[in-house]
Amino acid sequence: MLIRVDPASSTALFEQIAASVRAEVIRGTVQVGEKLPAARELAVSLDINVHTVLRAYQVLRDEGLLDLRRGRGAVITEHARDYSALAASLPRLVAEAKRLNLSANALAALIREAYQ
Repeated sequence: MLIRVDPASSTALFEQIAASVRAEVIRGTVQVGEKLPAARELAVSLDINVHTVLRAYQVLRDEGLLDLRRGRGAVITEHARDYSALAASLPRLVAEAKRLNLSANALAALIREAYQ
């Protein structure tokens, strides 16, 4: 699994990590039961604070995507299967937005508005 962060981005590093894990789940490159890198290991590889990684993992735990257990680490839960349905609907949504000449930012704004 490849997790990337952009320190120059206005998006918080922990949010970037969480988004990266979600994206890997949606792409199917991370499976149910798969263990994520240890927080310390990931922090060292990304050259960031371990608490930043732990915060990202806690966000994913709160969403139900990760199970965090001492000694076992961070493991992808069954909830990841639900992301498959979401992933299947995304191409249709994006294709329709493109057909309407709607920018990615406009589509994201519509989704944020609908989400609230």
